[in-house]
Amino acid sequence: MSTIFFFTIFLWFIILLPFTNANWPLSPGYYPSTKFRSMSFYQGFKNLWGPNHQSVDSNGIDIWLDRNSGSGFKSVKPFRSGYFGASIKLQPGYTAGVITAFYLSNNEAHPGFHDEVDIEFLGTTFGKPYTLQTNVYIRGSGDGKIIGREMKFHLWFDPTKDFHHYAILWSPREIIFLVDDVPIRRYARKSVATFPLRPMWLYGSIWDASSWATEDGKYKADYRYQPFYGKFMNFKASGCTAYSSRWCHPVSASPYRSGGLSRQQRLAMNWVHRHYLVYDYCRDSKRDHSLTPECRRRRR
Repeated sequence: MSTIFFFTIFLWFIILLPFTNANWPLSPGYYPSTKFRSMSFYQGFKNLWGPNHQSVDSNGIDIWLDRNSGSGFKSVKPFRSGYFGASIKLQPGYTAGVITAFYLSNNEAHPGFHDEVDIEFLGTTFGKPYTLQTNVYIRGSGDGKIIGREMKFHLWFDPTKDFHHYAILWSPREIIFLVDDVPIRRYARKSVATFPLRPMWLYGSIWDASSWATEDGKYKADYRYQPFYGKFMNFKASGCTAYSSRWCHPVSASPYRSGGLSRQQRLAMNWVHRHYLVYDYCRDSKRDHSLTPECRRRRR
């Protein structure tokens, strides 16, 4: 009997070990990045600005910011849904005021009334971690009087040491943000008024946002540490383009073709929220939540 008892304890130890590591997320059990083909930079993108601050090779693209300019690139095609990912490595050291971004937008098609879905890395000072900011703008909420829908995270690894895969899954029913296939945020469609549905392009950029990026603008970009690099590779952009037939089926971030998250994915996301979520706009008592009605009944 004692042998059976200790064997049972051993089995439970093996099963629960991955769930008790407070420094690393639970396995999501499903890895959407493996379902989509990688492409080179020129297969899917073109320069947008700062061509002299870009370096493209067979592996990807490096973009950088100095006191003269930043840089940005843009997808060749607009999309109305899809999986959009890239492996990104950030600059170490003092990067306050600097934004490295990977995002969807239709600002050029709808200036002053645009939609946008952001992954932004907010630069930092020595000894402090980067902040990954996710945001969603709908029909001009990012223009004029800005109504942001920010959720901010620290990461469970050092994003300056190696490349990690960051992705946005955008479908007509939800937006899911992922880091190394771990879902960190799900933004569900609650109404047409609070969800982006018009075609968007995929962008990457690096620029000076000293007025707000680091601790609400307390720390500015310091060009004694220039150039500031953002390195991108392993691009993935797969889904329904703006030119696809209406029968094009949106992709999914889960094992379910209809979308949503599996139970294991939700457990992994909730772990990230418990350990690494540092700001949630829906929990900010200073915000006017009449402008963000999705906060009233939000379920993760």
